[in-house]
Amino acid sequence: MKLFLSLISLSILVVSCGVYSFTGASIPTEAKTISVQYISNKAAIVQPSLSQVITDGLIDAFAQQTNLEITENEGDLSFSGYITKYQIKPMAIKANEIASQNRLTIAIKIKYNNSFDDKQSFETTFSRYRDYASSENIADVEEGLIEDISTELIEDVFNKAFVNW
Repeated sequence: MKLFLSLISLSILVVSCGVYSFTGASIPTEAKTISVQYISNKAAIVQPSLSQVITDGLIDAFAQQTNLEITENEGDLSFSGYITKYQIKPMAIKANEIASQNRLTIAIKIKYNNSFDDKQSFETTFSRYRDYASSENIADVEEGLIEDISTELIEDVFNKAFVNW
């Protein structure tokens, strides 16, 4: 019985603090909508599908992990930004000055606006990378690398906005 009362008390405390949680996310209870503007590509090297992959990934993450309505208009919570880096460079140089690995790095600058609590708003650059064998052709591995890196970037944005890490 004490456990039951403790759980009820904890639930009341969480609700009274104005926060609800799905998958560990803390979102203001008054927030009803969320918007994601198209993430444009301002990197020196433009990978044609990357903007859409990241934009769609953010929308999907918010749709799956919150109960907020996705809107094209300015939402109660809104995200915008752009890709700042898409870079492939050699890593792990061998004795004969040939790279044994290459690194694909993707960076995005994201602006988050929380219309209920400006202290929660931010503008941050997120960066992730993946190494791959230099013997592999980038055209053969690029799609998988982009998918992996984008997934991590989207998790980073979600966590910064809603898990407060």
